Amino acid sequence: MRGEEGSEDLPDMTYCVGMLLDTGLVFLSDSRTSAGVDQISVFRKTYVYQKPGERVIVVQGSGNLAITQTVATILHDSIEGRDATYNLLNAPNMFEAARCVGEALREVHRRDAAPLKEFNVDFNANLIVGGQIRGEPPRLMSVYSAGNFIEATPDTTYFQIGESKYGKPILDRVIRRSSSLNEAVKCALVSMDSSIRSNLSVGLPLDLVIVKRDHFAVARHVSIDDENPYFRGIRNRWGEALREAFAELPDPDWIVQQREFKQ
Repeated sequence: MRGEEGSEDLPDMTYCVGMLLDTGLVFLSDSRTSAGVDQISVFRKTYVYQKPGERVIVVQGSGNLAITQTVATILHDSIEGRDATYNLLNAPNMFEAARCVGEALREVHRRDAAPLKEFNVDFNANLIVGGQIRGEPPRLMSVYSAGNFIEATPDTTYFQIGESKYGKPILDRVIRRSSSLNEAVKCALVSMDSSIRSNLSVGLPLDLVIVKRDHFAVARHVSIDDENPYFRGIRNRWGEALREAFAELPDPDWIVQQREFKQ
């Protein structure tokens, strides 16, 4: 956002990751929203829509908070019967579910993009949509600001949105489609910790959602704060392990040799 500090259109510099595995899906998001150094708020960025035994759909959002919250409201109201156009519980498959989310985003764009531009505010929103509907395997999509989207292929294990760069290396090195749900959760938390440590706009509490393949319901939905013993243990042990691994790496002897040669 390029508007003045304190604007109601809070910029959302969150970090969200969705993972697609052979055994299900894992979603993790932070909840920090910043409109300046002294204006830090907490807003949830993960939304769950499910009909147990038939389908479970998870939507994560980053970008302008006013936009992503409006999309979530449109999706919720549609399920409540006020407008069936965007009803995720009626979508025949995950492709159509992602299309519903994209269309809801375009509806917000038609209404708000021009007024936002008058105040020098970019229309910025990205979403991850994933889940499983009976009759097909789990699927994962990444929805762009224009409402179009791409789907994870067999070679794609995860999508990230928001402040993703700090948490990406561990995902690339560790996660595979064959990874277990427990491994994915552990890796997602390490990835999130890296983002939190390197970027002040990402912070606790976290939303963790686990979806097991062919269960058609959320297996676990956990809110993780700084007092969570598992997350605290992961943060401490990962930091210690990195320092130990670094200390065990050999020193670059060629630099010393080059210096001695110049003398």
